[in-house]
Amino acid sequence: MKHVEFFEELRKEDVAVAGGKGANLGELTHAGIPVPPGFVVTSKTYDQFIKETGIFDEIMDILDALDVNKNKELQASAVKIKKIITETTMPDEIKTIIIEAYNALCHRIGKDDVFVAIRSSATAEDLPEASFAGQQDTYLNIRGSEDVVEYVQKCWASLFESRAIFYREENDFDHSKVYIAVVVQEMVNAEKAGVMFTVHPSTGEEKILIEAAWGLGEGVVSGTVTPDTCWYDKEKNEILDYKISDKKVMFDRDPDTGYTVKVDVPEDLREKRVLSNDEITQLAQLGKRIQNHYNFPQDTEWAIEGGKIYMLQSRPVTTLGKDNCESKSEQESEERIIIAKGLGASPGMASGAVKIVRNTDELDKIEKGDILVTVMTTPDMVPAMKRADGIITDEGGVTCHAAIVSRELGIPCVVGTGDGSKILKENSVVTLDGSKGFVYEGKLKTDKKDSTANGSTATVIQNQSILTVTEVKVNVSMPEAAKKASETGADGVGLLRTEHMMLALGVHPKKFIIEGREEELVKALVENILKVADAFYPKTVWYRTLDAPTDEFKSLDGGENEPYEHNPMLGWRGIRRELDEPEILKAEFKAIKKLHEEGYTNIGVMLPLVQHPDELKEAKKIAREVGLKPQKNIEWGIMVETPGAALTIEDFIAEGIDFVSFGTNDLTQYTLAIDRNNENVAGLYSERHPAVMKLIAMVIKECNKAGVKTSICGQAGSMPDIVEQLVELGITSVSANTDAVATVREVVARVEKKLVLKAARKVLQE
Repeated sequence: MKHVEFFEELRKEDVAVAGGKGANLGELTHAGIPVPPGFVVTSKTYDQFIKETGIFDEIMDILDALDVNKNKELQASAVKIKKIITETTMPDEIKTIIIEAYNALCHRIGKDDVFVAIRSSATAEDLPEASFAGQQDTYLNIRGSEDVVEYVQKCWASLFESRAIFYREENDFDHSKVYIAVVVQEMVNAEKAGVMFTVHPSTGEEKILIEAAWGLGEGVVSGTVTPDTCWYDKEKNEILDYKISDKKVMFDRDPDTGYTVKVDVPEDLREKRVLSNDEITQLAQLGKRIQNHYNFPQDTEWAIEGGKIYMLQSRPVTTLGKDNCESKSEQESEERIIIAKGLGASPGMASGAVKIVRNTDELDKIEKGDILVTVMTTPDMVPAMKRADGIITDEGGVTCHAAIVSRELGIPCVVGTGDGSKILKENSVVTLDGSKGFVYEGKLKTDKKDSTANGSTATVIQNQSILTVTEVKVNVSMPEAAKKASETGADGVGLLRTEHMMLALGVHPKKFIIEGREEELVKALVENILKVADAFYPKTVWYRTLDAPTDEFKSLDGGENEPYEHNPMLGWRGIRRELDEPEILKAEFKAIKKLHEEGYTNIGVMLPLVQHPDELKEAKKIAREVGLKPQKNIEWGIMVETPGAALTIEDFIAEGIDFVSFGTNDLTQYTLAIDRNNENVAGLYSERHPAVMKLIAMVIKECNKAGVKTSICGQAGSMPDIVEQLVELGITSVSANTDAVATVREVVARVEKKLVLKAARKVLQE
């Protein structure tokens, strides 16, 4: 690992080197997205700094003695650690390397002392399962080699902001294993800037959200400015809605000092539309390209200077599926007095006592069940936000800090009320509607069975009254999402992914084995699987064994020896890898066995990416070695993700299986020879292709004849038109994403009724 890497040298897999932000900037550059040039001071440099200067142990001692739930103690410890880092002299070797890299960047651009943005990029940042965004510092309009060195050191210190320390503690990230890289990037002196979500940030709907304001994007991201809001239809390529806000302030570069300053927006621009139709279209097309490249919804930042659009950042949307369902049990006839209006930023309803926070010294007054009201939340407020049942802010749009964190926490939020912190009275009781953006006077009455004791939103199990013969299950990626998934009323879990459980440990599973720590790995798996099995008991949970492509392992501790594969999607993954490294598979089976012994017999095993019955046979053998008896004391099945598995399904049935589940994401790419991560052919990718549907139909027919259950857990399982076809073909169950369970259940019920009616009519005709 080098001390400095320019963007061209980095890819998305280089999180351990460049942090989430730096790795993604390298990936965007490689993909041909317009990104301002820059480099990353790597995590190795930070590690060398804190180790060589001898301050590492001093920092860890402070953290070990800290209780993060005591706000004042947390703040004081953060200040102490940051002072240690910023006041420690940087070794000459490191300082020289940073200065040389900055001079090289200036030479590339063709200017002396280029203005740059210096941005923290933590190695546990911008992961699909965690949002560390905004926890470390960013410094804009920095110029000159000495200042660059100074602010790189300040970025290192910001790894220990109080909000960052709290978040790591709450999410079980080891402080000693989270490193920080620093992005140094040419500064775009933006005339207009903002953020763009490539899907609806709350519901995941396929429409783009763009927020825009004058000047630098700092105003939008921080929530200081209530931006213009635009919704764009990705399929029809048309603007759905554009709302112009009153933009009172903006951030700009002072022409005399070069510093970033907050100024009043000129009167003629305050209520003027920021983006033209052409700029919106260009941004939307870039957003679609970026999502297709990553094959995952993205949260991006952009800026426009001199008519040219630049993308400044991209990270996964981490809040999908974390919204609260709006309670349907409220007394609609009850009089509702609206006392404040804003933007619905995180769905759900909550009632509680208003607690107005004007600065971080007041955070301790927020207690469980309160409604936190403030001008705009900051990352330092996250500990208090976790205690609150709802958030109301004066400023900000639906992509500001308050909105993003509220969606991640799963609590209702209304932003951009204008003067909510002045209108609402301390300790008065209010009810906020995070879907509509309304704040009501008093506590609204709710049906007791659907409300919690403290008046906060209760997730309603939708459509449980609809009974279907075809089971409607749910996909679960993270154990933390199990409770919310169970509240959908799903008939079980059709896919429990292992990958996030493994990756969240931060250590390569093979390293556990090599170091003789198998018991530690088994224990971690037991704890995580238990959360899901317990939430759904006695309903079935199908656990899919590890299926992580090699590129996903590289950033883990111990993953540096992972082989390079040109296309990891076609490579050493799924059951083929686990049979080559049976110790990992054996550890998974030991975890399942332990849970079975504790009474959780609702767990079944599903093998990914099989293509030959011998793989099934060998996996069964390993299971028996640890005491599991496939098809006797545990349900056993396979994923049908390859044409090979589909075309020889009768051979798998002969070898012995209880169920199969279609992984349509992979089945589609392997059937059509389309890399689903390749944006150049993304337009050809379709689960609805006749060849894919023929393979599925054939497998269902053979399995039904043999009494083997069939299911689907790929993305197609959440698509109503495909679900309709599958039910008509006789599929046993459908496993959908959490937010699609209710819709899929309705589709299944409608199709089943249609089939019954069709059969009845046929009998009458005969």
